[in-house]
Amino acid sequence: METELRQKLIDLAIQARQWAYAPYSKYTVGAVVLTDSGKIYDGVNIENAAYPTTICAERVAIFKAVSEGEHHFKTIVVATEDGGNPCGSCRQVMAEFGMDSEVIIVDTTGKVTLTTTVAELLPGAFTHKHLI
Repeated sequence: METELRQKLIDLAIQARQWAYAPYSKYTVGAVVLTDSGKIYDGVNIENAAYPTTICAERVAIFKAVSEGEHHFKTIVVATEDGGNPCGSCRQVMAEFGMDSEVIIVDTTGKVTLTTTVAELLPGAFTHKHLI
């Protein structure tokens, strides 16, 4: 990926954090997905007093993209205060739309803490192949 586009995605993920709704944990997360068609979708974590109904930024961004007809992602960028990694639920959703998608994790300064793929984040993922 070209350096300019990579930096744009990182900047957008960091900026998205401002819209996170995290009154309980105070742990704001921003995420962006770059689709194969070149469109970019962002997402933030949205907490709820009933904790199980909370949703992560990664899934919000992915679900926004899917709701617009996108099903394949080139890159997913996740921005947190400390460069934290996606949870298991987010990894499983990522796996649904591309084991080879690049995943970039950054902190609030834009420092990349991890560059990997979905396959490396979720080895042995349960996918559609298991249902056939």
